[in-house]
Amino acid sequence: MADIQDAQTVQTTVAPAKVEVPESKKKVPRGKKAKAELVKPVRKNGAKPAPAAAEAPVVAKTARKTYSENERTQKLAQIEKSIAAGATSKIAVGQAGISEQTYYYWKRAAAPSSDSGDLRDLVALEEENKRLKNLLADRLRKENAELKKKLGLA
Repeated sequence: MADIQDAQTVQTTVAPAKVEVPESKKKVPRGKKAKAELVKPVRKNGAKPAPAAAEAPVVAKTARKTYSENERTQKLAQIEKSIAAGATSKIAVGQAGISEQTYYYWKRAAAPSSDSGDLRDLVALEEENKRLKNLLADRLRKENAELKKKLGLA
């Protein structure tokens, strides 16, 4: 019995055999192929390949429209109404048939004529205000001097 127990202990104490693990493969860089060597994939069902950029049809540009001052003011008014109604400026300009850049250019060109008149009016009002303040100050000084004479304080 002792021999059986010794045999069992011997079996359990025996180390398992080494398992060989293959070394990790080293990555080898691939050679690069020239673009000319690359082969285009063949299309299925006889589909034709897309035309190259050089083969694309040429689209003719439309002639540029020149608007008169009256047409410009009408378009600007139309756009302003659309924007006031709640449309975005991009949508309103598109409905008018002009680009956003043209809209802002026209708007800037039209604005200074009205602003210069407002500025002149503001300067004139400030000068009038200054003149009236001086008149009021003179009258109040005269009244103050008269009251001091009456009361005998001067």
